[in-house]
Amino acid sequence: MKITAVEIFDCDLNRKYPGILPFNPVFCRVHTDAGVSGVGEAGIGYGAGTRASVGMLRDLAPRLIGQDPMRVEAIWENLFRATFWGMSGGPIVYAAMSALDIALWDIRAKILGVPVYELLGGKTNESLRCYASQLQFGWDTESHAYTDPRDYARATRQAIDDGYDAVKVDPVMYSRDGKSLTLGGSGGQYFGLMRHDEIMMGRERLAAMREEAGPDVDIILEIHSLFGTNAAIQFARAVEDLNIFYYEEPTMPLNTDCFARVARESTLPVATGERSYTRWGYRELLEKQAVAVIQPDLCICGGITEGKKICDYANIYDATVQVHAAGGPVSTAAALQVEAAIPNFIIHEHHTTALNECVIELCVHNWQPEGGRFTVPDLPGIGQELNDKVVRDYLAHTIQ
Repeated sequence: MKITAVEIFDCDLNRKYPGILPFNPVFCRVHTDAGVSGVGEAGIGYGAGTRASVGMLRDLAPRLIGQDPMRVEAIWENLFRATFWGMSGGPIVYAAMSALDIALWDIRAKILGVPVYELLGGKTNESLRCYASQLQFGWDTESHAYTDPRDYARATRQAIDDGYDAVKVDPVMYSRDGKSLTLGGSGGQYFGLMRHDEIMMGRERLAAMREEAGPDVDIILEIHSLFGTNAAIQFARAVEDLNIFYYEEPTMPLNTDCFARVARESTLPVATGERSYTRWGYRELLEKQAVAVIQPDLCICGGITEGKKICDYANIYDATVQVHAAGGPVSTAAALQVEAAIPNFIIHEHHTTALNECVIELCVHNWQPEGGRFTVPDLPGIGQELNDKVVRDYLAHTIQ
């Protein structure tokens, strides 16, 4: 069996749906001469870099033509070591590698007639607890920029009514006047020390959520690395009484000494991972015990091949895993397969974008949690297929 072609889909959703969050999923589909194909996703669907990941897929895809898709490990090593930029590469390189790797696992499992989790050791978790993610945007099919604590409380109630017993929010992404500090915004920065009003702005929003949720709903505090180290410690101390489940990306994870200092100087368990790539990107974070929860994105950390190794590596240091899943339906499907298999799984992320019909329709299956829990698909492969009726309009390149 040989790989015969790779299709690349550049799904610029805002071209058709300008009202949603800026979101541009990039998929690939790998074809074989056995008539079996697999799908993957590059985890650069938001922020700057989408077009670059499309270009990187174009550069890497020819290396797969004529290869045996069952030799997943050998292909990964070739992409990593024989491309020059694969070693010490960044998010663009690894996003493209990840997309191709996931597609190969999809093919491999389909050929063997089993879900991917069976190839990773079988199920450890029968069902997956999940949380409603990014409530600063609301929890419905429209995107908001919430500033009023009452809106944060209302979004929390909507998620609870949908069956969730855990939610996540970035309470400082939007300033009091609604300016965004990330994803292209211009609302300022918190890299120095936070003023009292800035601290209280975030605390008031979190406090409103805690009051609405009561004591038994977990609240995950997300910062998107907007804080410098000192601001991250300031804010952690200001909200320690609100019973935060864990503290995600409080500061930039590239300086592991700074990240470890945040972990040491607050009582909040610290998490990061969506901007860390391969085992090498996690090594110092784990060895310095700077993280309680790792969040590898399978569509950017190196795919399923590398993602499973990262999860096993974390287990040595008693770090639990929440796979980062803020992409399209392929990202969700891949995450579910790995989380089903690993013993150190803690919770699954269900992003607000997964509620949007324009995202759902990109693929054939609409996997959604019920009662705040996911049942892992038992279909062969990762359990997802592209919807050709929709994605054909986004086909950017075919490599043969």
